[in-house]
Order: sequence, then structure tokens, then C-alpha cells
Amino acid sequence: MNAAADLTLDAAASALMDGARLCEDELNLVLGECRIRVRSNSPEHIEQLRSYFGHVVGADATPAMEIIAVEREAPDPKADLGVEFIDWKREPGKTGRKDSYVDLPGARLVRKVRTGMVFLHSETTRIAAGPCRRYDNQVINFINAQYMNWLQHRGWHICHAAGLVYGGRTLGIAGFSGGGKSTLMLRLLEHPGVNYLTNDRLFIRREDAAVQATGIPKLPRVNPGTIVHNPRLHPLIPEAQRRELLALPADELWHLEDKYDVMVDQVYGADRITQQAPLYAFLVLNWQRMTDAPLALEQVDLGQRRELLGAIMKSPGPFYQYPDGTFYRDDTPLDEAAYLAELEGVPVYEASGGVDFEALESKVLQQLLTSTRD
Repeated sequence: MNAAADLTLDAAASALMDGARLCEDELNLVLGECRIRVRSNSPEHIEQLRSYFGHVVGADATPAMEIIAVEREAPDPKADLGVEFIDWKREPGKTGRKDSYVDLPGARLVRKVRTGMVFLHSETTRIAAGPCRRYDNQVINFINAQYMNWLQHRGWHICHAAGLVYGGRTLGIAGFSGGGKSTLMLRLLEHPGVNYLTNDRLFIRREDAAVQATGIPKLPRVNPGTIVHNPRLHPLIPEAQRRELLALPADELWHLEDKYDVMVDQVYGADRITQQAPLYAFLVLNWQRMTDAPLALEQVDLGQRRELLGAIMKSPGPFYQYPDGTFYRDDTPLDEAAYLAELEGVPVYEASGGVDFEALESKVLQQLLTSTRD
């Protein structure tokens, strides 16, 4: 544990606020039974967030928590805070430095290595500080992290999966890193009656005989390889850039990362987002690009195929604080038994063989989604 006993929660909050005065405008989010209030010293940033979270913006009400986003220069770890951050260990399959952290008495500071954004999380104080408008996606992630904590404290399990709703029931879509779950999800959204639930944070909880599924207000973020092959997404990038991307070798385009937000209600139409629905089935993408094997879609026994759990389970991450006030550590093992218990009785399907989005889209529509109707 990396402790900074000389830096108190109040001192860290004061350093991050840096004398900022909060504007009168505020953002109130309604996430099921959870209410979150967001405040900032930047009216422009509040408007950015209001545009993004439009489908969950609600009226003023007593919030479960308040989050403050301070628009300022990126805090200097030593000059502003007097601490030395240590790297947060990446999950299997992930490379490079992303997050670093330092633990204070009753609080945790998290710093984004690439952008310098710093976040303070405790049971009472939640602050994002740095170039918030430029890196608004990291503020959005911080807001969602607070809601994720709220869900997990109420018995929900986090899955690294997308979620679609058809016929009032949810299909979870998981896949190993870079497996194409967002691409498949957006292809399926082309079909009337298919609604968006979540991009890559799906939460499940067993309630009596059923398993409920809910998402977080995080819109799909896609790479150029998804955009250039999906006509509906073409407006996200200039035509000249799309032609340049199509000229790249297929393998290079597949691995190119440069995320773009897909505003679901603008791209696919109003009322295409659902917040919660029973979980009907899970699909795990375990296919391979470098093979001539035909695509196969088969139901599997997750208890006998535990390696597939690696695609479904998800670490709560550095912002997770347990109900007793302690924080999640990057060496904490995930609980396979808990996931198997939650998914007991839920049909799980494996897509194997070669990557073939068109064929899998057809199979999912015919074998999985259409069978969800009562």
C-alpha cells in the first residue's frame, strides 16, 4: 500500500481546488435510484457534460453524492501535492502506463499518466482536477466510476461487456481485448427494436429467479476500424481521412486506437437507450483473425470453460472503495465463483473460428435476439 500520511484529505482537496470558485450552473444526473450532482468552476464544462449525459439529466434533487470538476492546469504531483504516485498494474492483455495512485488516510488520489489529470476520491469528497474540458472523457469516466461504486455496494457485479436489449431482455456481449464487441454491438443497433444498454461496463445482479442487467451512462467509443466500415458512422471522421484509413493494411487498421464517441440518440434515433432489463444470455467473442476456420456459434458450460470468464470478469479499478472505507488493490484476485453463481442458469454462447461480423450478426439475430421475445 502506498501511503502519504503527511497529506490529509482536506489538504489534498484544497490543493486540487486551487482557490477555484464554482459556478452557479450545475448538472443533476438521474441513474435509476441514484442521484449525482456535478459542479464546476467552468460553465462551458458543465455544458459539455450536459450534452453527453443528456439522456439521464434530471431535475434538481437531493444527490447521493457530489462531484466537483476543476478546470485548471494539470496538478504537479510534487509541487502541488507533495506526493509520489506509483503505477497501477494493468490488466492482462493491456500494456503501457495508464493510471498511477497514492493512498491517503481515508482517501485515494489517482493520476492519469498521459494527461496529468488528478482525481481525489473519498466517501465524502470527489474532485477531478486538470484540463477537464480538453479531457472531458476522463471526467465522464470519473463520474461513471462513482456510479459503479454505488452499484457494487448494492450487490451488482461488474462485467467487461456490452449490452443490448431486444424484446425487453438483455444480451451481454463480452470479448477479449480488441475482440470487436463494440463493432458487433453497433451493427446490431442497425436493426429496429434493438436498444443500447451499455458499451463495456455491464452490471448483473441476481434477484429471485432472474438476473437483472444494468449499464452506466457511457456511450460507445469506437476506433477508426469500426467507423470506416460502418456507413452510419462515417460522419464521425472526414471523408479524406476515411480513404486514408482504408488504404492501411488490414492488420494495422484493426489495431489502430483513436477513440470517437457515438452519440446513440443522435446517430440511431431517440428512445434507443435502455437503463435496465433482465439478462437473457451472454455471448463471448473468442474468435481469431488469423484463421480460415468458419465462424461457429455454440452454447457452452461456463463452469467447464472457465477460461472464458476472463473475457467477462472486470476489475473494479483504482477508484473502487469498499463499504468499510478501504480501497481495492491492483493485486486483488477476481472472484470466479461469484460470477459463476450470478450467471447460473443464464445461457452462455461462444463465437469461435474466424472473425466474420456479417455471419455473426445474422446468427445473433436469428438464434439469440429473436428468441428473447416472450
